[in-house]
Amino acid sequence: MSNFPKSVCVYCGSRAGRHPSYARDARAVGAMLARNGWRLVYGAGDVGLMGEVARTAQAEGGQTLGVIPTHLLAREVGKRDLTTFVITETMHERKKVMFMNADAVVVMPGGAGSLDEFFEVLTWRQLGLHDKPIFLLDTQGFWQPLIGLIDHVIAEGFAEASLRDFIEAVPDTDTLDSRLQARLG
Repeated sequence: MSNFPKSVCVYCGSRAGRHPSYARDARAVGAMLARNGWRLVYGAGDVGLMGEVARTAQAEGGQTLGVIPTHLLAREVGKRDLTTFVITETMHERKKVMFMNADAVVVMPGGAGSLDEFFEVLTWRQLGLHDKPIFLLDTQGFWQPLIGLIDHVIAEGFAEASLRDFIEAVPDTDTLDSRLQARLG
């Protein structure tokens, strides 16, 4: 593996969610990243889906870059044993560092923070500020209401149809793996 592996930014919940399949997929994503030699870039938490992805990536020998703002160190239990652990002053800095250190984005089930991160990278893509692939891991159809909302926004004339082309919903981690391989090599 080179000193500069491809990196995948994973946005996901700081909670485990209602369905065990969310945690199962988080572990599968962590293992898949390590197996492919891709570095995990994420929010540096050791709770919820964030912790599941990171602990599994580490256990499988993967590299990890975690980025957390000072005000969330205690709340998200900052995981200090990562390959690289970065503390920022603000959420904006956190998001910038995570995105700038990634070659692709995967959005797993999560709450308002995950939605915020998703819409920011989607907006940047719409504005032509990047061309990184954005994947929604649609565990148990979690993202179907969001996809419906995006389609509604387009249908109501608030975005071009091309907005839908900037994201790809994948139904499972095997499909995510193959799509990432196609994009990252």
